[in-house]
Amino acid sequence: MSQSLAYIAQAATTPLARGSIERRESGAMDVQIDILFCGVCHSDLHTVRGEWPGVVYPVVPGHEIVGRVTKVGKDVTRFKVGETVAVGCMVDSCKSCASCNGGMEQYCEKGMTLTYNSPDIHQPGKMTYGGYSKHIVVNERFVARVSEKANLAAVAPLLCAGITTYSPLKHWGVTKGKKVGIVGLGGLGHMGVKYSHAFGAHTVLFTTSPSKIEDGKRLGADEVVVSKNENEMKKHAKSFDFILNTVAVSHNLDAFTDLLKVDGTLCLVGAPSSPHPSPSVWNLIMKRVSIAGSAIGGMPETQEMLDFSAKHNIVSDIEIIPIQKIEEAYGRMLKSDVKYRFVIDMESLKA
Repeated sequence: MSQSLAYIAQAATTPLARGSIERRESGAMDVQIDILFCGVCHSDLHTVRGEWPGVVYPVVPGHEIVGRVTKVGKDVTRFKVGETVAVGCMVDSCKSCASCNGGMEQYCEKGMTLTYNSPDIHQPGKMTYGGYSKHIVVNERFVARVSEKANLAAVAPLLCAGITTYSPLKHWGVTKGKKVGIVGLGGLGHMGVKYSHAFGAHTVLFTTSPSKIEDGKRLGADEVVVSKNENEMKKHAKSFDFILNTVAVSHNLDAFTDLLKVDGTLCLVGAPSSPHPSPSVWNLIMKRVSIAGSAIGGMPETQEMLDFSAKHNIVSDIEIIPIQKIEEAYGRMLKSDVKYRFVIDMESLKA
């Protein structure tokens, strides 16, 4: 075991505070990583505040990790000490089921091991701890390579916000000639706009905020529709091939199934704390449209996303903070007061 400095939530009602956690020693297939930057995700806040079921305290959040390799196990073949790498939302899986064998570890039939607040298969009886910490130890299969030329802080959110939007856009065949909608312009939505634009699709951003029109177009949207405006919405009826809904608040989905073509798909990636109202069946029946969902991406696709992002100069729009301001950042996240992702400079952990 080794000790690692970390910011720890001891209970749902107490602020995160500096402390120490135990990390396992590196095994034969493990990579030890000093964490340079860690993105701040809404999932971190939901977990820390006990808003999702199954939270086991103490919790160390963080699953958008970029760092430097400091140690490799004797059987590690993919990484060397000194390389820049990344870790996302999962750190293990059964590695033997059909999903894992197909490179879709996020759908592991026995359940993937999440980067934090997940039973640690390497340490029975213990939970995994995330990236708000000095270092982490991860099986090499769940480590991705990062371009040295990239803005490393701005790469960190790609490990959740990036892959969560890239994966469904790729899976549902978004490309030139398609008309694609992105609902919401937050941490996920702004990445969805960037990737849809990079794939060549005619990209339409839906937002409830007129103040976001200019920013949506800057990020790559061909059109921006204020979804509260019924006339604007009607202009796009039955015209979309695919709509990616990133909003994590319960809302009426009928407004968006109205906009789909025959055989169109509305894909949900935002996870509200309460269910969406039941959608109208008629929109589904009369146009053979689908409402679907998608989770992150497997490790091959995560590496593909990082390589695609490097090639197209795609990173997240970020605000860097010291870890001492994490509670302030959570408060601002709840007010949507960030464009569009907070990233912690983990050097601040030493202060």
